[in-house]
Amino acid sequence: MTDKTFMIYGAYGYTGELIAREAVSRNMVPVLAGRNAERLQPLADELGCQMRTFDLADPQEIAAQLVDIDVLLHCAGPFSATAPQAMTACIASRTHYLDITGEIAVFEDAFARHDQAMEAGIVLCPGVGFDVVPTDCVAAHLAAALPDATALALGFDSRSGFSPGTAKTSVEGLADGGKVRRGGRIETVPLAANVREIDFGDGPKQAMTIPWGDVATAWQTTGIDDIEVYLPASPGLIKRVKRLNWVRPLLGLAPVQSFLKARIARSVKGPDAATRERQPTHVWGEVTNAAGERRVARVRTANGYTVTIHASLAVVQHLLANTPEGGSYTPSRLVGRDLVTQLPGSGEITIEDNPA
Repeated sequence: MTDKTFMIYGAYGYTGELIAREAVSRNMVPVLAGRNAERLQPLADELGCQMRTFDLADPQEIAAQLVDIDVLLHCAGPFSATAPQAMTACIASRTHYLDITGEIAVFEDAFARHDQAMEAGIVLCPGVGFDVVPTDCVAAHLAAALPDATALALGFDSRSGFSPGTAKTSVEGLADGGKVRRGGRIETVPLAANVREIDFGDGPKQAMTIPWGDVATAWQTTGIDDIEVYLPASPGLIKRVKRLNWVRPLLGLAPVQSFLKARIARSVKGPDAATRERQPTHVWGEVTNAAGERRVARVRTANGYTVTIHASLAVVQHLLANTPEGGSYTPSRLVGRDLVTQLPGSGEITIEDNPA
């Protein structure tokens, strides 16, 4: 048993509530937090948890709410608007920071704060959900399998659907274009810049590059300078995504963003338990070196949201039970590259040498 405390911020959101319910079922005792008391109170009462109501605008006010909290698990996206203040507050209050983001900018911000986190003796580890635990673990295994790899490609085949928060984050990302890493630097490229056929583990499919968080995190995990992330898509969808490049500047305008996010709020609810149960995910990765050697890794996991529930709590429990050196981490560097295989619904990571 531990007398350390942890908080779930955004506990009444789609994913935050799933995590809160699972935590209580494990006899963990989270403090539930969010900015809307009307939505937070019924959940806190039902689960028998303490609650705190505050927003994430002012780091000093956030820090005051965290002085007695050892680990913050931040679940209220889009994280680009809130993670910087939350990380600043966690450094001030000496609280470990975790979140479930997939946003490249948030990862880069956390890595830039490594020295501050080290001095404060705390961990900053964004991306402890499906974004990016499975792909990060695959990347770590591939780097070990081919230590002189110069290029890394990752991807996943998921039919999970979107929660409202994930959908809103995706809308924000459209205006920023695609992202890849070249020569160690993150570059902006057109949406669906590269297209190739990939067998993620469920048969060959056309896939396109996406601006996924591993463009930031996999470099920290592996040191490989060229990184891309792929998602399967039909030829029709790939064409539609490519057309968005012509109107991309318009997608960033505030009225357009507000319109799209309002539609999401009305129509996107997130998959129910039965849907999550019948929709596993196939995760794939590939490394190559200068000599043309190749390694391919695959792992089958539970539905993305189920992975997020169990992965985030696994990292929380790791921090409650251990005292790692302060600094900025990726999930595989913090907990280990086998983290994904230890989650319910996950298989083993398999690696093929020079597959055809």
